[in-house]
Amino acid sequence: MATSTCSVLSISLVMVLLTTFSFPALAQLSVSYYASTCPSVFDTVRSATRSVINRDGRMGASILRLFFHDCFVSGCDGGILLSGGERNAPGNVAMVRGYDVIDSIKAQVDRACGRSVVSCADILAITSRDSIVELGGPSYPVPLGRRDTRTPNIAGARTDLPAFFHDLQRIKDIFQRKGFSEREMVALSGAHSIGQARCSSFRDRIYSNTSNIDPAFALARQATCPRIGGDANLAPLDPQSPGRFGNNFFQALMNRRGLLNSDQVLFNGGSSDSIVRTYANAASVFSTDFMNAMFKMGNLSPLTGYKPLKVPDKLLKKMIEVAKQFFKLPIRESAKLMSNELGTPVRYGTSFNQNIDGILLEIFLEANVQS
Repeated sequence: MATSTCSVLSISLVMVLLTTFSFPALAQLSVSYYASTCPSVFDTVRSATRSVINRDGRMGASILRLFFHDCFVSGCDGGILLSGGERNAPGNVAMVRGYDVIDSIKAQVDRACGRSVVSCADILAITSRDSIVELGGPSYPVPLGRRDTRTPNIAGARTDLPAFFHDLQRIKDIFQRKGFSEREMVALSGAHSIGQARCSSFRDRIYSNTSNIDPAFALARQATCPRIGGDANLAPLDPQSPGRFGNNFFQALMNRRGLLNSDQVLFNGGSSDSIVRTYANAASVFSTDFMNAMFKMGNLSPLTGYKPLKVPDKLLKKMIEVAKQFFKLPIRESAKLMSNELGTPVRYGTSFNQNIDGILLEIFLEANVQS
């Protein structure tokens, strides 16, 4: 259920007129999902994203990382946006930022829509695409209709994200479990053509004296990343064009100038070398593959429509009886509880169209039927 902010979710008491006891089919993602309820959502998010990046040039890359770390846990469900939970996993603490930015954009979208109708997960998906475009990358369609989770996957956040110290096989395994090919894995890694990393994540590499790092590059990075201290000092992931999206990142890998070990392993005598070489020599090929991979990632196990209800039949029957009694009230009595605002303590409606009425039967059950 969408709220004015993505980090705090509230549950309202919802009374539903049960014209049928069957549940609607799950909705599918669609670019036109909010066409009637919030037609300005794309324009609003685009404008807000541009303003954010103009104020903070790093934020575009940060939002893209936030989106990746959301989708690769339980799908693109906004779980990482919830306070606590996933954002406290080792791969997210001090590595991921931008939560307040998504909250701010969410508030702007709510004002433009006149109410809270667009999910936080959808806003994060649009903002990620718009960030890529603002930084010189390709555009691609963003189907909408994701539902926000209210249960972060803490265990998944600890196991399903690639880490800067992982080797090639470990990274391949993580992407394969999510349904991505090795080529798609390398394409998505191209997101590191923008953004920066903390000294603590590349210190071991620049002081390792291994053969897969250019000595001059290592020396340059050591100037701002000492052996002891300076953990939060930043360095660009792409030394050639850190603020612009493109294929220079892959050229850096071929020159042994990958900042993170998990980047350089993509070009280190392994199975992905040929893919890196292809992208380094053909920007258009990389752009197309990245665009397709991002589209695929955005459709990674999204929550849509109504969440399957997991309540005993006895409790469900109790809820139905209470609802029937409610709608037997005189119209003057029931009218006192009518409201167009989802956030009011009590409201009811007559539609099962989530786009129009925003009514979720599960919310009623969770709020009012206790086991």
